Amino acid sequence: MINTNKVTALEKRLAALGIKETDLEEKFTRASGHGGQKVNKTSSCVFLKHIPSGIMVKCSADRLRESNRFFARRILADKIEERIKGAKSEKAQKIHKLRKQKNRRSKKAKEKVLLLKRIKSEKKQLRKKPEGRTDCD
Repeated sequence: MINTNKVTALEKRLAALGIKETDLEEKFTRASGHGGQKVNKTSSCVFLKHIPSGIMVKCSADRLRESNRFFARRILADKIEERIKGAKSEKAQKIHKLRKQKNRRSKKAKEKVLLLKRIKSEKKQLRKKPEGRTDCD
């Protein structure tokens, strides 16, 4: 079951985005995939449609209908927030951060990293005892 704190936080987020329960059309269908007989017999998959924006979400992440209702609303909030805020949304900022991390380093930056590695390696070489000598000599 989902924590009540998470549910209240989601309700506040939906209210802040201007999403009302009356604007949502909710349907329940049978899910497919893992879950066995439980999934085949019960309608636990949640289909949500935000009527003003036309955004549709389908969620069958869990075997429980209530969990899927929560997750569907969270996904819907993410999509609406992304549409409203665009590049300023959390999801867009995460994607931008990942892209920035994956960008190739410039030639100058690579040379700097290699120089630092070389210096560290030289320090380590100086710490080593010379070969052929023991502490007894």
